[in-house]
Amino acid sequence: MMELLGRIAGALADLNSEELSRLIQEALEGGIPPTRILEDGLRRGLEEVGRRFEAGEYFLSELLYGADLMSESMKTLASRFNFEGSGGRGVIVLGTVRGDIHDIGKNIFKMFAEGCGFKVYDLGVDVDPERFIEAVSEENPDVLGLSALLTTVLPEVELVVKKLEEAGLRDKVKILLGGNAVTEEFGRRIGVDGVAADAVQGVGLCREWTAGGRA
Repeated sequence: MMELLGRIAGALADLNSEELSRLIQEALEGGIPPTRILEDGLRRGLEEVGRRFEAGEYFLSELLYGADLMSESMKTLASRFNFEGSGGRGVIVLGTVRGDIHDIGKNIFKMFAEGCGFKVYDLGVDVDPERFIEAVSEENPDVLGLSALLTTVLPEVELVVKKLEEAGLRDKVKILLGGNAVTEEFGRRIGVDGVAADAVQGVGLCREWTAGGRA
């Protein structure tokens, strides 16, 4: 299994669309769980695309093409995930908090959420707390997704939650945390609704929260 997943990662990293599509189908037909294809295949491949771009081996056009390949692959996988409950489409506001410019994990979550039928408003990286509040007020999302890779920006996550409360918006939206810096314990302490270890778990929580449909 790991050899096939490694080939999937390599095909994405090499921007070989035909080989990538063929290998994903082979993996699915071989019974490899879509979660493994995502985490051990596609995610690794996209990270390598990003590394090659940062090293000057890929140009911006190649970076964007890699993101497109990832998006198309996610659409293929999304239909094969079996989440508990009926699920339901909803709206997500998403962003990486102020002081953090990492976005690979956020982008993977976005692509998978869109593949599962969610409308996602991506605010980008290094987002001020006030911008999150503004977006929640304007877009009336079901879920606010906050990404934080660096432990140094955890106070920013807490500040966003505090400002939502001050604006009277906290009870109107579910808050989902993701990224290497966040833990279940931190999430409980600041009063968020969920902490996701990866995109699959995160979208699963979003589907649970929106299973009854939008009001």
